[in-house]
This record gives sequence, structure tokens and C-alpha cells, in this order.
Amino acid sequence: MAQGQINQYQSLNPTAPTLKRSSSFTSAQAKALKPFDSGDIKVLLLENINQAAIDILSGEGYQVEAHSKSLPEDVLIEKIRNVHCIGIRSKTQLTSKVLAEAKKLLVIGCFCIGTNQVDLEAAARQGIAVFNSPFSNSRSVAELVIAEIIFLSRQLGDRNTEMHQGIWNKVSAKCYEIRGKTLGIIGYGHIGAQLSVLAESMGMTVYFYDIIQIMPLGTAKQVSTLDELLERSDFVTLHVPETEETKNMIGDAEINKMKKASYLINASRGSVVQVPALIKGLQSEHLQGAAIDVYPREPRSNGQYFNDELNSWTTELLKCKNLIMSPHIGGSTEEAQRMIGVEVATALFKYINYGTSIGAVNFPEIDLRAIQDTEKNSIRVLFAHQNVPGVLREINQILSDHNVEKQYSDSRGEIAYMMADISDVDENDIRKIYDTISSSKANVLTRIVY
Repeated sequence: MAQGQINQYQSLNPTAPTLKRSSSFTSAQAKALKPFDSGDIKVLLLENINQAAIDILSGEGYQVEAHSKSLPEDVLIEKIRNVHCIGIRSKTQLTSKVLAEAKKLLVIGCFCIGTNQVDLEAAARQGIAVFNSPFSNSRSVAELVIAEIIFLSRQLGDRNTEMHQGIWNKVSAKCYEIRGKTLGIIGYGHIGAQLSVLAESMGMTVYFYDIIQIMPLGTAKQVSTLDELLERSDFVTLHVPETEETKNMIGDAEINKMKKASYLINASRGSVVQVPALIKGLQSEHLQGAAIDVYPREPRSNGQYFNDELNSWTTELLKCKNLIMSPHIGGSTEEAQRMIGVEVATALFKYINYGTSIGAVNFPEIDLRAIQDTEKNSIRVLFAHQNVPGVLREINQILSDHNVEKQYSDSRGEIAYMMADISDVDENDIRKIYDTISSSKANVLTRIVY
């Protein structure tokens, strides 16, 4: 093995019942365990991923193909067959059908918070790690919600529409300051916590509801039930993930428990609020106003596609007064998209080059201290395998003739993942280790980087 060379062996068990992926081999010139300086790694980026991500991945020497929109399923399947890494946002659907064709895919980057557009279990079964950006757009979403609170309390949406129609309608009735009002936050994660701080700085009282006990920021107070939060709050805002527990979380019963003339804001997931119930609350004026940034079904591209064919209640929703509607732009700022690009792209190249899976949403999260330039003739074994008894005993037997500098293993559901750094090996040793480990019946994906 030439000094300073980095190569990557990769193998997938073709006999595994849920996997039909072929073996591959890639090699490139670079310093030990430094980023690849090679065009062998192919990356497909869809949906206008920020330039910062393109620069980072191109800087690693990868072949990067970027598209401004999502692709039709047939085109996506054709493209994904030959790439090692794919980056998407919320519109591209990586279903089990699509992933079954991803013969070389190592890793998926979701350049957004949500990952429900990816079949995470199918990806894990194929040894494909999935990364996202859980907090890089938190500030952008929190600022949008603050703006919506002010807009709703002053009916600015309606006044703006009227002015565009040439209508002068100077009124103060049912227009309020937000100082002294109560904000109820459902979901006190990264976004909810930032929103809490911003709202308090503007004189609001903040309560929040979460399914786990959380240390509040500032003087915010956690309530024990959703009903208590709904009954206390002038403004209710949702910041929860899409789960079975949060689907249809806000319906007729919950809206009726809210204060008369209160406001509802949803910048989380479209499935959380039952829109017909929201329409009814606005039409009856039980709700003074609402703001929606997410919808149960959303257009796949920009254009005049937001209509009754997409969601049957669209026409009725558009008739509602003091309703702010935006096209899922909570995290759509230059700052947020750049931060997301940097965060996810960094996770992708660290996984490809080093095997680091910290931050993966469907995969065991492990890492090892980097191999130093002074550690000559060292390799890193990356072994994803079925989580069954006896595998580590088998692998350690294979490695017993070598000097294992460090080793770490963890499991998540049906998949386990092991990293091991081996020193004092030559080219023949590398091939033997690779061939022996990848022939394990439990093998899902074996890689060696050096």
C-alpha cells in the first residue's frame, strides 16, 4: 500500500433476503482518511440544494449532479442506480420501490428537518444511513411565527389584500398589541424554544406543552396537558414532528377548547391540523384568525397547483378572513438554507470518508477517533450487519491476527454497525480482511477505508 493512499472497499451480501445489491470497489489518491480526491463517488442533489452543499461535496472530489427540482419516479429510479449519495428536500419520495433500485447507494441526505419522505426502515435494511438537519432552520421558522402573530393581531393580511384592490379600510376594531398576550407552544424543541425567547422579549407570556419534561428558557412554563394550554392561550402555535400521535392532533374538539377569539398557527406538519375543523372555527369566528405554512397535500413544484384537486377544501379555506397562508417557507431563508447545506453535506462526507454515523436518523450512531497521518499502514473497517447473535464473535475472530487499535459497535433495531481501526496491514491483509468479513452471512454492507 503506497504511503498516503486512500481507498475504499465496499461489499454487500447478495444472499441477504431483503437486499439485491452488487459489490463494488473504488479507489483514489489522498492522505490517510482524508476526503476523497476522486471522481469515483457520485452524488445526486435534487430540489435546488444550496450552493454551500455543492461546494463542500465537490471539494471532496465527488462527481456532483445537481437539479433544481424533484424528478419523476421513473427518472429518479434510473438516476439512483448509479449514485453513492443522494440529497433531497421534502418533495422527493424515496420509497422502498425506489430504494430497491439503489444498488450503490451508501447514504441519503435530507436537506430539511423532516425525513418522512424516506422509507427509513427500507434504507436501514440496505445499509443506507439517512441524515437530516434538525435545527439549522429553527431561527427562520421562529421569526416567521413571530411575524405571523403580529400580522394576525393587526389583521395585516386582510388590510394588505384590500390595499392591493384599491380599498382604503382604516380600522382599529379587533386589532391588538401582542404585548401582554399569552402564547401557547405545542412542541418545545429547537424551534419552540427559540420562539419562546423571541415572544418573551416582546412582552408575551409563554406556556408550552410537550410529551417530555423539558427545562424551559426564560420564564416560560410547561403545562401538563394539551387542554390546559389550549384554554390558557391567546395564540396557539404547533411545532411537532409528524408521528402517529400527532396526526390530526388539532380537530373540532381541540379548537372548541381554545379561547374565544384566539389564533391558531401551524408551521410544523400538514397532517397535524384537521383543516375542515380550522375552516369551521374561522367561519364561526370562534377563531379570530389563523396562519398556515404546511398542508396535508402540497404541490410538487411551483405554479398554480394549490386547488381543490389537491385538497378538496381549498376553495372554502381561501374564503376565510384573517387567514395567512404561505407555501411551506418556514425554513426558506438564505441563512437557513446555507446552514442546512453545510450541516448535511458535512455529515454526508464524514460518513462516506470516515464511516461516522453520528446524527443518522435510521442507523446506529457511532464514531471513532480519527486515524492520524503518523499511524502508517492503518485501515478502518466499516461493517453494517444484521443484528443477530454471534456476529461480533465471528468478526473478532477474523481480526484476531491483527492489531486492533480501537473498535466500537452499536445496534438499532434490525441493523448493527461496527467500526474498527486496524494497524500494520499490507495490501494482502486488506484484501483478506475485506473478503472474509464481507462473506459473513449477516453482512449488509462492508467497507474498508485507508
